[in-house]
Amino acid sequence: MTKYFTWSEFDKSVDYIVNQCQKLKFSGIYGVPRGGLCLAVALSHKLNVKLIEKPVKNSLIVDDVYETGFTLNNFKNIEGAYFFVLVSKKKPIWWNTVNTSLKTEWIVFPWENKNDELIEEKEYQRKRDPK
Repeated sequence: MTKYFTWSEFDKSVDYIVNQCQKLKFSGIYGVPRGGLCLAVALSHKLNVKLIEKPVKNSLIVDDVYETGFTLNNFKNIEGAYFFVLVSKKKPIWWNTVNTSLKTEWIVFPWENKNDELIEEKEYQRKRDPK
């Protein structure tokens, strides 16, 4: 099943994160490449917090989707870091999310190349199919 995440949903999600974070103080905002970059830039503008090249103490670390935790787990032990994703395929524990999704749902974000969508979805399914 494919879900198309729209720019409108993106804007509403950014506003939601801003409302959750506006009273917090961050040393910077780090967007996990590639999926978190659009979100990091939008939040940097709205929160008036600098965009940073690597996560540091007390930073806001963002990504597009939390699926296995493989990516965000790399940053989990950064002191004072706060985590947000647009979509989580698991119930959040130490990270925050705006939206939840089924594990089997393929999500296409508006900044992704639509021509590559089918190839990427097949690869995604191939990696997750039990053999």
